[in-house]
Amino acid sequence: MDAQGAGLEPAHFRARPLDSVIDLSSLQQRIGYQFKDASLARQALTHRSARAEHNERLEFLGDALLGFLMAEEAWNAWPDASEGDLTIMRAAVINRTVLSEVAVALDLGSLLELGAGEAKSGGRQRESVLSTAMEALIAAIYLDGGLDACREFVKTWFPAPGENFGEGGVHKDNKSRLQELMQSQRRALPGYEVLEIGGSGHEQQFRVKCMLAELKIATEGSGASRRAAEQMAAGRALAALEPEE
Repeated sequence: MDAQGAGLEPAHFRARPLDSVIDLSSLQQRIGYQFKDASLARQALTHRSARAEHNERLEFLGDALLGFLMAEEAWNAWPDASEGDLTIMRAAVINRTVLSEVAVALDLGSLLELGAGEAKSGGRQRESVLSTAMEALIAAIYLDGGLDACREFVKTWFPAPGENFGEGGVHKDNKSRLQELMQSQRRALPGYEVLEIGGSGHEQQFRVKCMLAELKIATEGSGASRRAAEQMAAGRALAALEPEE
């Protein structure tokens, strides 16, 4: 049976040849982590349509790691929260939508190795493809650099558990307050965009824009993590809206 009959995509139909090397330098600069074993990063970015050694096993491990790290952070950050509240906080930041949003911020779509059919059908923008790659990348960082490196990456790029949790007297941060204000006014929710990442490793600095499209308001914030920069930008947006509150 030939490769096509076996359900495998022939090499000449692939988006990249099998022996291609994905340029990971821009990704490594963005995430502030240098892989010792670059093959782990490449596997994390390889979709099942491209070749047999794809990213789904890594996705399995990354899903478990992300769940643990978010549970750990929620446990430490909210000592008075109930088990049910902690579960809600964790679930709010490990769903497919959040995963794909982080993948877009990292521009993972442009680095994915896809089969030609998957690429032509919009695979680089597909939420399921991006979320799989994101969890696979988390696992690759863990396998390459250990739990501390993985934890630092997750804390830098993912929303904090409880960030949008405001029930029961829990403190509401700037992003939560801004989102609730827009919802109360029946306006589109705020959008956030990473404008610039400077420095490297532990010295990274993020510059982020917060956009309120309907109100034609855009503010910027900076910080040592994406989270911190988004919070600053949201706070400045709230300040700009004060006369309207």
